[in-house]
Amino acid sequence: MSRKIRTAAVIGSGVMGGGIAALLASAGIKTLLLDIVPFDLKDAEKNNPAARNRIVKAGMDTVLMSRPALLMQRKDADLITIGNMEDDFHKLSDCDWIVEVVVENLKIKQELFKRIEPIRKKGSIISSNTSGIPLKAMSEGLSQDFRQHFLGTHFFNPVRYMKLLEIIAGEETLPEVLSFMADYGERILGKGIVWAKDTPNFVANRIGVQGIVKAMQLMLEDGISIPEVDALFGPVLGRPKTAMFKTTDLVGLDTMGHVAGNTYNLVVDDEARDSFVIPDFVKKMIEKKFLGNKTQGGFYKTDLTPEWKKIRKVIDPATLEYVEYAPADFPCLAEAKKAKTLADKMKAVLYGDDRGARYAWKALAHNLIYSANRIPEISDTIVEIDNGMKWGFNFTMGPFETWDAIGLVESVTKMEKDGFSVPAAIKKMIASGHTAFYKTEAGKVQYYDFASESYKDVKISDNVISLASLKAAGKVVKSCKSASLVDIGDGVFCCEFHTKMNAINGEIVQFMEECTEYVDANGVGLVIGNQAGGMPGAFSAGGDLSFMSALAKEGKYAEIDAFLAQAHAGSLKTRYSSFPVVAAPYGMTLGGGCEVCLGADRIVAHAELYMGLVEIGVGLLPGGGGCLNLWRKMTANIPEAATDVDLAKFFAPTFMAIAMAKVSTSAAEARANGFLGPNDRIIFNRDYLIGEAKKEVLKMVDEGYAPPVKRKIKVFGEAAQGMINAELFNMENAKFVSEYDVFLAKRIAFVISGGEVRTNSEVDEETILALERNAFIDFWKQEKTVARVDHILKTGKPLRN
Repeated sequence: MSRKIRTAAVIGSGVMGGGIAALLASAGIKTLLLDIVPFDLKDAEKNNPAARNRIVKAGMDTVLMSRPALLMQRKDADLITIGNMEDDFHKLSDCDWIVEVVVENLKIKQELFKRIEPIRKKGSIISSNTSGIPLKAMSEGLSQDFRQHFLGTHFFNPVRYMKLLEIIAGEETLPEVLSFMADYGERILGKGIVWAKDTPNFVANRIGVQGIVKAMQLMLEDGISIPEVDALFGPVLGRPKTAMFKTTDLVGLDTMGHVAGNTYNLVVDDEARDSFVIPDFVKKMIEKKFLGNKTQGGFYKTDLTPEWKKIRKVIDPATLEYVEYAPADFPCLAEAKKAKTLADKMKAVLYGDDRGARYAWKALAHNLIYSANRIPEISDTIVEIDNGMKWGFNFTMGPFETWDAIGLVESVTKMEKDGFSVPAAIKKMIASGHTAFYKTEAGKVQYYDFASESYKDVKISDNVISLASLKAAGKVVKSCKSASLVDIGDGVFCCEFHTKMNAINGEIVQFMEECTEYVDANGVGLVIGNQAGGMPGAFSAGGDLSFMSALAKEGKYAEIDAFLAQAHAGSLKTRYSSFPVVAAPYGMTLGGGCEVCLGADRIVAHAELYMGLVEIGVGLLPGGGGCLNLWRKMTANIPEAATDVDLAKFFAPTFMAIAMAKVSTSAAEARANGFLGPNDRIIFNRDYLIGEAKKEVLKMVDEGYAPPVKRKIKVFGEAAQGMINAELFNMENAKFVSEYDVFLAKRIAFVISGGEVRTNSEVDEETILALERNAFIDFWKQEKTVARVDHILKTGKPLRN
């Protein structure tokens, strides 16, 4: 049987249900979104379809209005059909996957599944998004076929952006159903799969909420403030900037309190059950509806003065009044700031001797030990727990990876000295000579398995290529400080950037030329990609402005010209090389990073792609071939038979994309903006990106790749200036753009249009590149451009001048 998801249904249109429906629609799945008929309908409304769909319509409106967006592009909403659970319930019979996302109440869920059973088609998959109600209880009394196709699929909010999908097997769930859903969730929906057992709150929430609540308890015991906790449990320990309390504000104190309370009630034999008892001041906050961002005040709130100045405040646990606060100041944080690596930052905090360090050590040690004690109760391996925390809570390292980073033996010695009860399995592991939870053997990452007391390979999909593992296995064939060329097999190589934010500097430009020569002599194709961390991460945040700024301030314009000329020559060399080049962007792909992609033969992009040519924001224009290549991309698919084409229709979006520094909010939007073409692909799972780009290279080779023929390019010419002048005049009068923006935009239009040539003229690529290069240098000579660059380098924010 070939199983497919042609149509899916989501029952429950709240925050989670709407998010799941949006994800399915963005992945191209026809989706039915259902909710209840309102209880309070008036007699005149009882036969009114709009009134009967009022609740689900409100849920759908929330999906459409959400910021950040839940849909990859607004038109994905066309794939969602809304309805109610009385008039449209029969439509479930057409669905291949039915997801239940109703209120966390066992009786309500049981009644719903009893209604679904006689309607669903045999073999269809039913799943619950419950965060902790046992699957066995929900499916009690239902048919064997239902139970064999029933499982838990626990998404995290916001569904589009959070990578974690916990899959929970029921006692009778068929193995083929589980493997299908795991593959579907990973490959089609782009999620990281964590196999959880049918235990209270599964994996990530069990570990994460224990860590948060225990930290709250210890905070009160040790006299640490809320801002101090967040400073200690932020990026210095590999946690997100929102740390603990700001994260709880984002999630909602009521949600956190519900998970903690539900866990406490269900884990009666848990040795650390009391660590799920939230402090009294948090209970009072929940009673008073101080729930976080959703109520404009939780642990933190922002007030505005009459002068519209923002004042950030934090709640005082003793009085429940909001007070201003100063940044945390501990010696351990100062030491961590000096450290270069995350492991060293962690050690500076956890092995310090000030009160902040002592608190952080206690809170973390409790959570590490708790995590170890949950195996095999909530999962069979440390990998599931680590992945759950990374993908569900945005940790850089999971608990066991953190344990390795701070030194397993050293930390256990300190734990025992401080009176902690270290799990016997950990002591036995160390006594056997195993001093780390993870190690790399022959390029493969292995984890320590408590059950077998040995190391096992971390299982990854065949579609995933790990650059880190390949580099550990000695597959780097060329490297410099800023980039590496990695052999990824079958004659394909990957050019990987590894500067800060993967910014493109002179060394990378030179290295890419060398890569082209190497692959030409030794391989069949090239992928340009990397696997830097972060959410959404940065394929490349652009060019190295510091490098350019230093040259400009010294008046070394000839050197800037030479740098750009080298970049242009390298771009053309790549374009006309004898092998295919595929770029694999994700996350921030801005400025020079975007230009690298536009110059490739094809793009295989991650769905979360924030791509744009943003140089005007710092008083510049794309200087690495971006003007040429975006125009080429926009016009590449005009049929030769269409000889009388109005180029104005293509010029306008090209110009606006550059002059307005448009940045896509997804790969789908990047395609709509013209940055991705019809042959470019979008991948939902970022882990697959390098592997899929490699496949694209090999496919092109297999099809008999030949480099494009070098031809002249048809341009809009002098008509461009007249077309945009009126629009720019109106925009300036409306104060939408500054006078300097207008100056820059006119020159950008001149470059894209091919200069002083007649409309529909054909010019050499080098002509547009020369116009681009000259404008770039002229802009650097302007005081306002230098001021914009200085401002963004100092503050990270653009300057409007």
